[in-house]
Amino acid sequence: EEADEWQPKSNATKREVKAPPGEKKPTVKKSAVPKEPKMPKPKAPRKPVDRKPRAPKEPKAPRPPKEPKAPRPPKEPKRLSFIVPDGSCNDITSRAGGGWPEEPSSSHEPCGVKKEEPEDFTFDEPSLKRQKTSSATQGRPTKLAISGRGFGSDINMNWDLIQLLSDRTGVEPWVCLNIVQLFREENTIPFIVRYRKEMINHMDADAVRDVQLVLEEIHALAKKAQTVSQALKKEGLLSSDLEQALKNCRTADELDHVYAPYKKGSKLSKARRAKQLGLESAAQALLQSPHTLDLRAWVKPGTEGLSTLEEVSTGVEQILADMIAKDGETLTYIRSLCDNSMVMLQSSVSKTALKERQQQQQEQGGHQGKPKDIDKFHLYCDFTCNIQRIQHHQTLAINRGENLKILTVKVNIPDRVKSDFCRWSVLNCLTAGAEKESIAMFVRNLRQRLLVCPVRGRVIMGVDPGFRHGCKLAILSPTSQILYTDVVHLNGSGSSREADKLRHLMIQYSCTTVVIGNGTACRETEAFFADLISRRFFQPLDVSYCITSEAGASIYSVSPEAVKEMPDLDPNLRSAVSIGRRVQDPLAELVKIDPKHIGIGTYQHDVSQNSLRAALDGVVQECVSFVGVDINICSETLMRHVAGLNAGRAKSIVEWRETNGPFMNREQLRLVKGLGPKSYQQCAGFIRINPNNLFTDIHSIETETSTAKGKGKTKALAAVPSQPNPLDQTCIHPESYSVAMR
Repeated sequence: EEADEWQPKSNATKREVKAPPGEKKPTVKKSAVPKEPKMPKPKAPRKPVDRKPRAPKEPKAPRPPKEPKAPRPPKEPKRLSFIVPDGSCNDITSRAGGGWPEEPSSSHEPCGVKKEEPEDFTFDEPSLKRQKTSSATQGRPTKLAISGRGFGSDINMNWDLIQLLSDRTGVEPWVCLNIVQLFREENTIPFIVRYRKEMINHMDADAVRDVQLVLEEIHALAKKAQTVSQALKKEGLLSSDLEQALKNCRTADELDHVYAPYKKGSKLSKARRAKQLGLESAAQALLQSPHTLDLRAWVKPGTEGLSTLEEVSTGVEQILADMIAKDGETLTYIRSLCDNSMVMLQSSVSKTALKERQQQQQEQGGHQGKPKDIDKFHLYCDFTCNIQRIQHHQTLAINRGENLKILTVKVNIPDRVKSDFCRWSVLNCLTAGAEKESIAMFVRNLRQRLLVCPVRGRVIMGVDPGFRHGCKLAILSPTSQILYTDVVHLNGSGSSREADKLRHLMIQYSCTTVVIGNGTACRETEAFFADLISRRFFQPLDVSYCITSEAGASIYSVSPEAVKEMPDLDPNLRSAVSIGRRVQDPLAELVKIDPKHIGIGTYQHDVSQNSLRAALDGVVQECVSFVGVDINICSETLMRHVAGLNAGRAKSIVEWRETNGPFMNREQLRLVKGLGPKSYQQCAGFIRINPNNLFTDIHSIETETSTAKGKGKTKALAAVPSQPNPLDQTCIHPESYSVAMR
């Protein structure tokens, strides 16, 4: 029942209504009575009042029930798909009414329910996110299915190739195994780093090159050990112990140390002389049973080296010293002592240099020739440093001074590890580390020079500054074409006339950038152009200038490549063209010059020339490959540095391009003579085909036939598509086109 409405309070008595018989008297809830508002009273001082529990408040009248809202329209039931495990639920169609029971049966487990996935309109193809391909491994490391046991069979040494490579490089063994296999398949470093990065655990090019260098050193070591063993076997000097000592060598230094006493032309060592006298058995007996050995039995009066007991004991000691010096564990222990000891390297002026200096002072009365060289090494005339703290450039400088016989080098070793071997080992280790760091510096500097951002879309004036012969100018178009060349004298009396000439040329060709070489008269030429620009002499053009390195420009100007490229130009003007192109496209221009002539390092003549040349050529190949080349416009010189190509293949590509027109897609590279499947695989990803550079209409290329030389067979080339492919403008490899098109 609803509660009575609220009414004002009155003193009148309420009439009681009697309920009919048989019915209960309805209970009426009391309604809350509003209180009269009280007027605020002035505050009075507080008095202590006994707190009493408050009386319970009367319950408030319940609110009238709200009207029920209209029922919402029922939602569409979601489509559900049921996962029915084998043998867990009966078939749906076998149930009466086609429905599920309200309660699950005790003999069957409840079936799982999941929301149905949206329909996939791939026409019976699997979902792309669940698809795994061999060419796209989702960035996870990939291990080859082969084992590393077969890799040491051709080496015939007492150590494992993969394990030794891992120990010397600090790379995981499975990565070393993959790298060795990839190199055996004739893959290049740019191809491996970009398209096989999962197999090498995402290593960079420098790390892969370091592994390659160590691998080549190991192969060279094994080959040299085999050659030494065969040579000693022919001479009858190869014993079982010596053969095992050669096979145990892990570095070239250890092999040289073991083989040094047996080299042809070398002095007969004291140990070999003692062995020839027959004292080797006495040394073996001393090691096995020293208490029973009597050296007096080996004394032979009248025989040199065996006449006295002292000579016999000395010969036995020399044999034992030779055996210990060739023991691998002993060598390792001595190296550890050198590493943990205060080994000092000391250099001073040699007596020969001082003597020559005194003679020249007496005869000529001045410092000439050798004294000038002594002054160059004044930092190392009294130099002492711990081998743990010496810098690599200091090691190379000391080596150069010692080779010139200006410095004398000493290695101060503590008494407990003092021996000739220690000095030899310390100097070799320092030199090897210094050469490695010097080559690494060349590599870093060359990569930075080659990958400088080019300045495209501008007409550039290249300036080769000079005093006597004037400044050589070359104005180049945005595509590096030669527009104008001339010689001006900016540092003479007619500078105002030359300035007017420059203004006329720059306005005529809309040239806004001046590139000045950093050679002779560079600062004077810079001041000349800076003054003209500050006075806004070239208005309405907004001209700016920059200074670039001209190292190697003069050498390139007289090279056969420059003569072939610019036959009608004077060599001095060719250098100005080279300076301007170094800013327009540094990579395309600097690859024409020998990296050693670019001026990117120090002590290049004191390191291994073969190692330096191989490292620099590898960096050039990596930079050219990673940037990519447009095969329809790049030069033959630049193309030969792409991974998988060489001078012969680049020449064949240029000849095909001149005969058949521009390449429409990468597949047409298969038609080039001399470009096999392996070469195509290595170079295809680094070659770009820009549709804007296709100057001829698209035409179909008919199937060609080529006769294989030397076999007498006719090889028919498969039909190659002639339509451009948009993916040929990217770094995606053709082997991954099917994945990219999805």
